[in-house]
Amino acid sequence: MPEQEPPTGKEIDVSLIDLERMKEKVAENPGLLPYAHTVGGVPIRPEDQGSIKTNALEAMYDQTDMHMGQIYEQMEVLARQARAIQERKAISERIYQAEMRFDPLINRVYYLYERANGNDVLSLVAPNEWGRSRPYRRHVATARLMADHTWEVMEANF
Repeated sequence: MPEQEPPTGKEIDVSLIDLERMKEKVAENPGLLPYAHTVGGVPIRPEDQGSIKTNALEAMYDQTDMHMGQIYEQMEVLARQARAIQERKAISERIYQAEMRFDPLINRVYYLYERANGNDVLSLVAPNEWGRSRPYRRHVATARLMADHTWEVMEANF
């Protein structure tokens, strides 16, 4: 019979291990535990849910306020553009209702005058070119005919 070595303290008697009890004490997914599962593991502390929600709400309000501000600025630009188009339309109507004895050319500057009887007339002559005799009561506008046949008002005396 071979001689048995004395136990060194590192040997495990496998017959003494109860596998069923061992399974109860070992987690199947240790990474999902709400606490560190090893001695050297990082401690896991519960988060303050109120603080997290408050910070998230504050960030959400900041972002939505920023986006709403951008949309408001875009609306202001569009509103200014719409007003400018309305003004061009109004002066264009007035010019087209005025007496015109020539065919206006695109990108040329013309002068709208009001006669003593209240009727408008479109002229090629600028207010400073009349000299002492002014045949019209007042200079209403200086405008340039645009390609879309509206008039860009360069100077207005409405």
